[in-house]
Amino acid sequence: MKPVQTVRARGFQGWYQRELTQSHLHLVLLLLCAVALLSTAEVFSGQLPPARQVLLAGCALTSAVIGVWALRRYLYLLMHAEYVANQAVCPACKSYAQWNLLEDAEGGQRWRVQCRRCEHRWEIDC
Repeated sequence: MKPVQTVRARGFQGWYQRELTQSHLHLVLLLLCAVALLSTAEVFSGQLPPARQVLLAGCALTSAVIGVWALRRYLYLLMHAEYVANQAVCPACKSYAQWNLLEDAEGGQRWRVQCRRCEHRWEIDC
């Protein structure tokens, strides 16, 4: 689901919570990859047959690649959620996340929003 559709369906706070949840799930994946990488290092030995060594090296490489991807995704989702959340405060009345989307911004990088309390309009950069 696109961010605009999620905000329309669940509200900003629901979108924000979902972004943070996805981000932290990637952190859990990163920790699992670290455990897998350390496990393969523990099991690896020069006395193992070459086929077994190649298999363990492949497992270690796969764990490392997935771990790096999970770390990058974790940081991106976390920083993006915080970047948008920092703009969710109404400049006029200082209320947080009390706004509605004004127009459909499916392909755009900016959301036009209006405060529910004071009806002030501003743009949120996504």
